[in-house]
Amino acid sequence: MLRHENAVLRRQLASPVRYQWADRLWFAALSSLIPRRRWAQVFPVTPGTLLGWHRRLVARRWDYSECRIKPGRPTTAKAVKELVLRLARENPRWGCRRIQGELDRLGHRIGASTVWKILTAAGVDPAPRRAGPTWREFLTSQAEAIIACDFLHIDLVDLRRVYALIFLEHGTRRLHIAGVTAHPTAQWTAQQARNLALERGERFESLRFVIRDRDGKYAEPFDAVFAAEDIETVKTAPQSPRMNAHCERVIGTLRRELLDHVLLWNEGHARHVVETTTTGIAHTRPEGNCLPSPATRPRR
Repeated sequence: MLRHENAVLRRQLASPVRYQWADRLWFAALSSLIPRRRWAQVFPVTPGTLLGWHRRLVARRWDYSECRIKPGRPTTAKAVKELVLRLARENPRWGCRRIQGELDRLGHRIGASTVWKILTAAGVDPAPRRAGPTWREFLTSQAEAIIACDFLHIDLVDLRRVYALIFLEHGTRRLHIAGVTAHPTAQWTAQQARNLALERGERFESLRFVIRDRDGKYAEPFDAVFAAEDIETVKTAPQSPRMNAHCERVIGTLRRELLDHVLLWNEGHARHVVETTTTGIAHTRPEGNCLPSPATRPRR
């Protein structure tokens, strides 16, 4: 009955049967219990196939090819590759030979060409190109010599508008309130620049550029104050607020975080509130929180 069922199943199968290694092992083991003349009646495979399975099992049992030493250069360990990339990232002026020498001192025997292949595969440029500063590094190094200025308008409780002249140091993020007035003129603006120069004293010598817009209130006397200190005036293009983005950002922060929540009565009150706030954010980024602490927050 089993032989008849096997014959029926063979007629119904449209594709060859796929045996797994466990099936082949069982067939090979059971073949020793059945006479060879009856293999064609019992097993759904030919005797040659069964013997071929057994030969492959024996060959696999005595296979030592994995233990042999493969020809060619051995692959570089993953830890060594990560170390090469780390040295290149932390030391942008080091080339392939310098990195190879440092690895040799650490006990990693690796060639300079292998180091070059690792860096090239990771998309790291050669040392001369990596040595140059990025735009972020370049602008950060130049920020110590830049100061920017702009006007901040403040609406009082009686709907009068006053103007505050602010100076922002790019390097230290320190904000200076030069003065608050309802009628800013060229003479008043120049006098506030003189006051700033006297206030900073020797620290004014570290500056090399002042950024301002093309407002008429920045007249020749204003530029002459900075020219006397060997500071070059850089004018922004018309209708280009992004060229003085730091001042625009800090002005927006003052409006959103403070001026929109405080009623200001007069020019003196406005100056006191703004100066108290800028003292708290003297060493913070402009986009940070500009609200004064409860202890220093002015009363209405």
